[in-house]
Amino acid sequence: MLKVGITGGIGSGKTTVCKIFESLNIPIYYADDRAKSLMVNDMKLVKDIKQLLGENAYLKNGSLNREYISAIVFSDKTMLEKLNQLVHPAVRLDGENWFKSQVNKPYALKEAALHFESGGYQLMDKMITVFASEAIRIERVMKRDKTTAEAVKARIDKQLPDSEKIRLADFVIYNDGTQSLIKQVVKVHQVLVDLSR
Repeated sequence: MLKVGITGGIGSGKTTVCKIFESLNIPIYYADDRAKSLMVNDMKLVKDIKQLLGENAYLKNGSLNREYISAIVFSDKTMLEKLNQLVHPAVRLDGENWFKSQVNKPYALKEAALHFESGGYQLMDKMITVFASEAIRIERVMKRDKTTAEAVKARIDKQLPDSEKIRLADFVIYNDGTQSLIKQVVKVHQVLVDLSR
């Protein structure tokens, strides 16, 4: 079975593209969702996060104290890197185990915003980048997150440039309204099915 990574900048429409793959009966591992789950359910990771950020990283009910964590890691790059050094390996291992559990499928997808930045793409057989222009992405994220263009631009600037994501990808899906998303996904799906034989 092929391990395929799917990525794209914030607001590019990765989730929309993933939903189309799911409709083709392809299993998808959502790395961000799993990371959030592991950060509260993986006891070793919980212990490590508390050691790094203090007991206040968790609320009394055991859930993440997101405001507290964000305030620390987004104002201190070193702390963000240290947190990522704890979370990324846990997600990587969890993802590997998930891939092993997917049987009788030609391929499975791992969706992650930072596939290239984290080096996780090196564990994939193929990579898909979802692309939309910066202007479209800013507009989408402003609507979705009820935020400002400046705030979205700041998040975009922290990610790898699209040109680099496109260069490193085996497939590019354009989610900018210029061509049918469904047709593009079906075409990539067909190639991946053929490759898996």
